[in-house]
Amino acid sequence: METLIGDVFRNAARAAPTREAARLGERVLTFSELDRDANRHASALRGMGIGLGDRVVVWNETSLDALPLFAACAKLGAVYAPVNARLSGDEARAIVEYARPRLLVVDAVHAAEGESMATTLGIALACMGAGASGPGASLCDASLGSADSDVLEPRLRSGDPHVIFFTSGSTGRPKGVILSHRANWLRSFGGAILDERAGTVCMFPLFHMSGWSIALGCWQTRSPITFVPDPTADNLLDACRDTRPERLYCIPAVWRRILDALNDAPAERRQALSSLVFADTGTSATPPELLSAMRDALPHTRTRVFYGSTEAGSGTQLAHTDLERKPGSCGLPQPGVEVRLSETGEVQIRNVFLFDGYFDNEEATAAALVDGWYQTGDRGVFDDEGYLSIVGRARDLIRSAGEWVAPPEIESVLASHPAVADVAVVGIPDATWGEVVCAVVVARAGHTTPTLEELRAHCAPHLASYKHPRRLEIVDAFPRTAATGQIQRTLIVERIVAG
Repeated sequence: METLIGDVFRNAARAAPTREAARLGERVLTFSELDRDANRHASALRGMGIGLGDRVVVWNETSLDALPLFAACAKLGAVYAPVNARLSGDEARAIVEYARPRLLVVDAVHAAEGESMATTLGIALACMGAGASGPGASLCDASLGSADSDVLEPRLRSGDPHVIFFTSGSTGRPKGVILSHRANWLRSFGGAILDERAGTVCMFPLFHMSGWSIALGCWQTRSPITFVPDPTADNLLDACRDTRPERLYCIPAVWRRILDALNDAPAERRQALSSLVFADTGTSATPPELLSAMRDALPHTRTRVFYGSTEAGSGTQLAHTDLERKPGSCGLPQPGVEVRLSETGEVQIRNVFLFDGYFDNEEATAAALVDGWYQTGDRGVFDDEGYLSIVGRARDLIRSAGEWVAPPEIESVLASHPAVADVAVVGIPDATWGEVVCAVVVARAGHTTPTLEELRAHCAPHLASYKHPRRLEIVDAFPRTAATGQIQRTLIVERIVAG
């Protein structure tokens, strides 16, 4: 039997046609509506020449319009490839050019830049949303004239690519993480919901692997998911109050915002989270004091801490019962997952739902997948009970608020500022963000020393906001290795933290 993502939508529509599948604001899709719209989109895409193995790059804000397109690609065997909605036009263009899609789909927000990309790169363009105006065909309008009948692709197999998620490489060049139908099906099988009717509220955007993985977990169990595109504390609390979910998974920085908002809030407001069974977290470093605050504020819930990646899925889990006795740990391997340490202490993961490699990058794939083990780039230790703790990184990528940031990409932008003679970008541990992007600058003689605000403004036209430095350190020189003159980033971080 093949494990195909299209079957998730078919099965849910047969078993629970009128049950809510997804919600965003006041708009709701039932499982039958989602499957019907997926069939219509698939027919429209097939009419545009999209079929098995063709890549469809999607650049849009989080919207329910993305759901039938995602499901339609799965049914056709086309590869869904979402682009970070926060990227600048230059950053997005680099990814689209790298992906070489058959079709680029954009929403109204990205329509103008999408048209420029499609024209320059010579690819077809479609717009998302009913009644969409602007360049390219309106995909929703085209789908309305298509048949509701199920779309099947008999050549499609479980091992075929289903999605490509783009993540930063150590030099800033994007890497496309390929996940097969089998990998996504297994990652989401069983979901994470106790009551199939209770559902979850999702803070993650739909260009992010976590957003789609959480959604598929809900749909596998035929439970609803509520998307919150702007995950402020008030928006998440309002969504939980209105939909009464069993699960809310937030990165540590967002949980801190929620707890701050609940401090001194009226009793009615504090009841917004009363339906929760699970108050989960992970993605970046989770301070023990935050977990303690979550237990105090939400005594009726259970909290689990997850460690994983786009490439490996969920690797380990720290259970609720272990939060106090294993502070700082990310727990034990998940069922079906093997975790070990290399001779240098790098965490390596093996399971049946690993990624299939990096798109069009054999060198990076060979470095990341060695004898079936994924090399995470994190350094870890096991305690005497086999619980894993992450103690550092084997690579220089910065993990800030759940997003990977590549220092060389930021350094190249900051180096063009007239007041910067030399620059190094490092990650500084932070209780809220996991790490913050810190620009360490040698000021250019004869210029006024740059401020953090000036450097952030200099980055704005070129980099997504989460890549902008949040901290600035001015130094006279960098510590360098004697043999090669390389900047000693670890020593820089140690000096900043100690100072």
